[in-house]
Amino acid sequence: MTDLTDSFPTTAIDIAWNVRNNIVRATEVVERHLAEIERREDDIHAFNLVLADEARERAAEIDDAVSVGRDVGPLAGVPIALKDNMCTRGIPTTCSSKILDGWRPPYDATVVTKLREAGAIVIGKTNLDEFAMGSSTENSAFGPTRNPHDTTRVPGGSSGGSAAAVAAGFAALSLGSDTGGSIRQPAALCGVVGVKPTYGAVSRYGLIAFASSLDQIGPFSTTVADASLLLESISGHDPLDSTSIRQGSLDITRQLDFGVAGLRVGRITDLPEGASSDVVERLEQAFDALRDAGAEIVDVEVPAFTYGLTAYYLIAPAEASSNLARYDGVRFGNRVEAPDTNAMYTATRTDGFGAEVKRRIMLGTYALSAGYYDAYYGRALKVRQRIADDFARAYERADVLLTPASPTVAFHLGDKTSDPMSMYLCDTYTIPSNLTGEPAMSVPFGTGDDGLPVGVQVLAPALQEAMMFRTAAVLEQRVPR
Repeated sequence: MTDLTDSFPTTAIDIAWNVRNNIVRATEVVERHLAEIERREDDIHAFNLVLADEARERAAEIDDAVSVGRDVGPLAGVPIALKDNMCTRGIPTTCSSKILDGWRPPYDATVVTKLREAGAIVIGKTNLDEFAMGSSTENSAFGPTRNPHDTTRVPGGSSGGSAAAVAAGFAALSLGSDTGGSIRQPAALCGVVGVKPTYGAVSRYGLIAFASSLDQIGPFSTTVADASLLLESISGHDPLDSTSIRQGSLDITRQLDFGVAGLRVGRITDLPEGASSDVVERLEQAFDALRDAGAEIVDVEVPAFTYGLTAYYLIAPAEASSNLARYDGVRFGNRVEAPDTNAMYTATRTDGFGAEVKRRIMLGTYALSAGYYDAYYGRALKVRQRIADDFARAYERADVLLTPASPTVAFHLGDKTSDPMSMYLCDTYTIPSNLTGEPAMSVPFGTGDDGLPVGVQVLAPALQEAMMFRTAAVLEQRVPR
């Protein structure tokens, strides 16, 4: 075995290549990542559960397969962390909620099955805002996750644990879910790549639902190329998911080096205000970088963009109030004993759900209630269609669009917990692509205030991930120093 002490592979692509070619053992890769978890996890709390024994066992299986010449897949030996709202057979899946504490699913999510087939090694389940409801990972029943760049600050949310795990070097890759920006916003705050694919491009089977028409699983990574490899590995049609698009896996990696010459990059002239000056400066530098690389910068309008936040906070809670009705203390999960069934329902849900989840259930139930459905939920659906129409018109003039991923760099823990509206505004720029179902990603693009990471968001039409990734790859190469 070659001594790679001074040049040990860190990216997913490099790890997989070295493992497949028997240059580095998967067991050694796992031990290095577990050592890093041991060193910093107490300070960061990226994980709800570290699967050390399972990861070691899986790594040994991969090494044995490589030793006899078997192809172990494109993600051979790559450690990956999973957001704790993706079902893992026999392994606790909690959604960071007391109401599911200790529940062990009887099946794997489709993405988990695909990861195993690709040779990846699940190293742990990551912390999140309870049931993916939040923008800071402070709404977890098991305590907050901290930003690896500054542990006095949040990592973003709701997939904060997954973003922090990659940023801290605990895993080469991770998966999160994105309902209103829950991959892209923490990716921006933690300085990693985060991708929300086209709705239906990645199976949601085994993802515990928050808002079913908005949820999508996607990757975190340290490089654009790693994200493309992971997305290709988990995408493709799944008959177990009725919303899955009937097509093969996305074709991205071979187009990464195509560049942006001749590409039309849209600047949204009526973008909602609220981004801090350091974020705006980086966005302008991103436009300049793409122009220098041969892209044409064009002005576009998306008038309904500003309504995204309002529509989202009616649609998402409405769907959540329906999806979370199943947690009743009867079929699975936590149960609080009481004298009768109705009292047991009330006691179980009162004890099991946190404040933010209760807030959204009540908001959603109200929006769906008799006499208010048309005034709130029905109107929000009309606004959603208007947003989609406005984006469609914008894409007639531009191939991709650029916006901030987060309005600010990472804020301090506790800064926004007493003001839900200020927390909700963190998703101003990410929510619209969930409402339209179109792909978007955050790519690190320098630093802002206090030397903290800034992410630029690239948006594209449905199923145009390759064009989106091409743009992100150019930005990655031209990060301001």
